[in-house]
Amino acid sequence: MLKSMPPTELLEAIRQVHAGKKRISPEIATHLAEHYSDDRLTAREVEILGLMAGGSRNRDIAGKLFIAEETVKAHIKHILEKLGASDRTQAVAIGVRRGIIQL
Repeated sequence: MLKSMPPTELLEAIRQVHAGKKRISPEIATHLAEHYSDDRLTAREVEILGLMAGGSRNRDIAGKLFIAEETVKAHIKHILEKLGASDRTQAVAIGVRRGIIQL
């Protein structure tokens, strides 16, 4: 929803942009911050997240990637932490929403 801006704030924003500066509203900045993380997933974690999205179990992922099931569990733990997800389903949803993986 677009929120109207007080005239003085609008004028200041126009002046900033005209001077070559960037202007982002606090609402948009908050929204962007929710979707950006300093903890980026590694290539292996993205690969595992994609396999999770496809419905693969830990055992299946381990077999496909030729790694131990415990290693898969460690990667999933890191994925959940980095994405701020509470479970696999939420991690996949966040991954899709952020464009990390595609279904």
